[in-house]
Amino acid sequence: MFFGGVGEIGKNLTALEFGNDIIIIDCGASFPTTDMPGVDLVIPDVSYLIANKDKVRGIVLTHGHEDHIGGLPFVLKEIPAPIYGTRITLALIETRLKEHDITGIKMVSVENGDVISLGCFGIEFVNVSHSVAGSCALCISTPVGYIFHSGDFKIDYTPVAGNMTDLRRIAKIGDRGVLLLMCESTNIERPGQSMSERKVGESFKNIFAANPERRIVIATFASNIHRLQQILDIAQKFNRKVAFCGRSMLSVVQATKAIGELRFDDSQVVDIDRINNIPDKNLVIITTGSQGEPMSALTRMASDEMKIRLGYNDTVVISSMPIPGNERMIFNVINNLYRHGCKVIYESLADVHVSGHAYQEEIKLLHSLIKPKFFVPVHGERRHQCKHVELAESMGMGIQNILIPDIGSTILLSKKKMAFSDSVPSGSMLVDGLGVGDVGCSILRDRKHMAEEGLAIVLITLDRHSGLVSEVDITSRGFVYGEEGDSLTEEAKTVVCQVSESFDLKEAGDFTDYKNQIRKSLRNFFIKKIRRNPMVIPIVIEV
Repeated sequence: MFFGGVGEIGKNLTALEFGNDIIIIDCGASFPTTDMPGVDLVIPDVSYLIANKDKVRGIVLTHGHEDHIGGLPFVLKEIPAPIYGTRITLALIETRLKEHDITGIKMVSVENGDVISLGCFGIEFVNVSHSVAGSCALCISTPVGYIFHSGDFKIDYTPVAGNMTDLRRIAKIGDRGVLLLMCESTNIERPGQSMSERKVGESFKNIFAANPERRIVIATFASNIHRLQQILDIAQKFNRKVAFCGRSMLSVVQATKAIGELRFDDSQVVDIDRINNIPDKNLVIITTGSQGEPMSALTRMASDEMKIRLGYNDTVVISSMPIPGNERMIFNVINNLYRHGCKVIYESLADVHVSGHAYQEEIKLLHSLIKPKFFVPVHGERRHQCKHVELAESMGMGIQNILIPDIGSTILLSKKKMAFSDSVPSGSMLVDGLGVGDVGCSILRDRKHMAEEGLAIVLITLDRHSGLVSEVDITSRGFVYGEEGDSLTEEAKTVVCQVSESFDLKEAGDFTDYKNQIRKSLRNFFIKKIRRNPMVIPIVIEV
């Protein structure tokens, strides 16, 4: 069952069910889109899993990126199942659970090669390279055969730390016989082989060498521990102190240093509030905001909303690739940085980022090693999934053995057959402040309406028998101002008075029909006069 991560980028969540056993693979979140004003986070709708939570034996995690673990704090409140992941993945989760005051969740640390049993399922964790340490693919034994889930992966032959993707073990799993391969599709459109993470380190060395007198600011994903380690090591060689900026950056650094994944001497790090005492040539700031998130540290620096002031002696490196949909936000930040006189280096100008996702040749290698009977492309938009199907067909996979799922799709799998079944309830749950699922289509529609057309609040004080008691008061926001607004408001008051005079207030009940008539009349009035359709909110006070 697919609750996220198919037909889209982000909020990955897949579930396997057999008899009375369910396991959940990942539990991610995604960024809200521009048509979701006020929304903080988007998570999968897991109402089916909540209804069957007695069957859930555990949540198995491939790695610690937000699109794979970001939904956990919200889902665990409804499904307090045990969590299984590598040490660094659990460390990243633990900081999130503390933020949400969630306790009592069983968390089990695993390593490459470990095998766990959850109900009728056996899960082997297989080491893969990715842009966060502790990433794993999963080989899952089921009563009908083996399922191999790639997770997010790449084949980096010269990783910065840890072991490379365990191709030897993957080949042995393929020789044993795999019924179904679920493989990520994020970079399926890119031919060839992805670059090694070490390439970024070489670029950073060149940037440090080319900017000996300037302050260097680097924005990157907080979870990319290997990149943080490279920056720390290079900064030490160039005699620069390091300041971490951004709440998520600080929490990740603390968590990963505590378990030994991130290594540095405390004397090398300086508090962000004390950087004014350090010469520019001796300082590096590592910050969040590589995706242009509105509340991130780099975005706030670029907008002069922080004490850190950027200027002509700053070199800012944006070490990331835009997540689809975030391009405009990132370019806005880059433009603001240039307005401050900063020198800006980003992915299209230098090799300051390499993808953590496999290109075509790496994906082909995985297919050739696994040799699955059936194939399902995951972790990508529909165009990525279809391109992945073309690749699988080019390698000899029969189209009759491939299915492309959507969110909510259920696939029935047996030893000899794979077919779609009835869909499960699915979709997106919107996180707004402390509320989960409180924001629905009607609320988003109202927010967009107010943002695009403005708002008019009509205050009416009346007596059922004598009619209006005082003058109608109209307050407008976001659609008309100045002298034009004053004259328009007076005319709008006249419209309200005309409705009140023609309406039988004695039989008005709770005034619902009366309010609807005012909305309709004012809507027609505003459209006719100014070709705008503001949201009209009538408030009736009966005396």
